[in-house]
Amino acid sequence: MLMRQRIQLSNAIRGHVAEYGLVAPVGRNGLARLIAVIGDPDDDRIPDEARASLALLVAQLNLVNEQILETDRRVRTSARSTDIGRRLMEVPGVGPVLASAIVASVPDAQAFKNGRSLAAWIGLVPRQNSSGGKERLGGITKQGDRYLRQLLVVGALAVIRYAQRHGTRRPWLVQLLARRTTKIAAVALANKMARVIWAIMTSGERYREPQVASV
Repeated sequence: MLMRQRIQLSNAIRGHVAEYGLVAPVGRNGLARLIAVIGDPDDDRIPDEARASLALLVAQLNLVNEQILETDRRVRTSARSTDIGRRLMEVPGVGPVLASAIVASVPDAQAFKNGRSLAAWIGLVPRQNSSGGKERLGGITKQGDRYLRQLLVVGALAVIRYAQRHGTRRPWLVQLLARRTTKIAAVALANKMARVIWAIMTSGERYREPQVASV
């Protein structure tokens, strides 16, 4: 909710200031430039009446940003306070928010038979369409914990973007990106992450980066 409010306030500030011909690049720095104009009483590009109203939006945005930073701090502290949380954050793509959400939502990973069962519970396995004795796999079921599914896909996208920019030594990911779109690859990687998470939670072991086979 706080993230949505920040986006809404940022867009509102940009939209209203644009009515006076003031625009800035997309991103935090661009918004900061517009806020500086609003906060400068000597800048006559914005009428005083409008400046007073825009200052209210800026004050709300600052408050929401402070609340987001405090919430992030509490989430990080919570995730790092447990051994399982610290071990989960060693998995590429798993940050404090996802680690804390997993710990809160899956108090006993042993309740799932295997990693695939956990992935299915989250809604990250393909639908099966059987016809004439043949099984066809469709898109993911999207049944289960929507919040965890979104966090896993976001984490997978972060891993993929890093791999696209800096390269990766994971053969599985290289082959996947070569034959699938980024979106499909992210869902497949999220499924794999869910299985790794189950293995870590049930075995008590730490994440180990897959070793590249030597030629």
